[in-house]
Amino acid sequence: MIYEMRTYTLKPGAVSEFESRFAERHPYREKHSKLGGFWHTEFGPLNQVIHVWIYEDLNQRLAAREAANNDPDLQRIPGGREFVIEQESDIFMPAPFMRPMGGDQALGDLYEMRIYTYQPGAISKVIDSWKGSISAREKYSPLAAGMYSELGSLNKWVHIWPYKDLNERTRIRAEATGDPNWPPTPSTREFLVKQENKLLIPAAFSPMH
Repeated sequence: MIYEMRTYTLKPGAVSEFESRFAERHPYREKHSKLGGFWHTEFGPLNQVIHVWIYEDLNQRLAAREAANNDPDLQRIPGGREFVIEQESDIFMPAPFMRPMGGDQALGDLYEMRIYTYQPGAISKVIDSWKGSISAREKYSPLAAGMYSELGSLNKWVHIWPYKDLNERTRIRAEATGDPNWPPTPSTREFLVKQENKLLIPAAFSPMH
């Protein structure tokens, strides 16, 4: 299983219209491959929409995208390209402990996406460290996704957490960081190059809502 994360930066004020058009196109696009999640940013880089698509492998991705590009139902509904300023696409592999998107993954009204960039060669150490500690963190709230980049921007470790609201996020993060078994051990901080986070609102049609 692979996940393609597509991040679009839109013109200011265009998010609502883009989501509306995406919602109309969504049932037709899902004939070709499944959507794992769709959000827009609330804090962090603004005017972004992030959508994750689920594929068995790169061959299925290629076939699904070609079929979608030739789908007459999708062609007749405007997609909102005129709103897009910048596009990014990364292919991610799930960590061994990640629940598959589209399955019984956790849901919430607010999601935090944390994006850590590590030194080359360090991702395997990160996964090994998390593997032994994730059960301690999930006592407080479940992990919605934990995956590492394979194509696109390399050496990224992305973890996504659902919360009811900002107050719950604040409370749970305080409780979790007070746990002697979290953050993960052994620490991989020495390999960390960059940290980013985004607070995301799921679209009404998102499977992770």
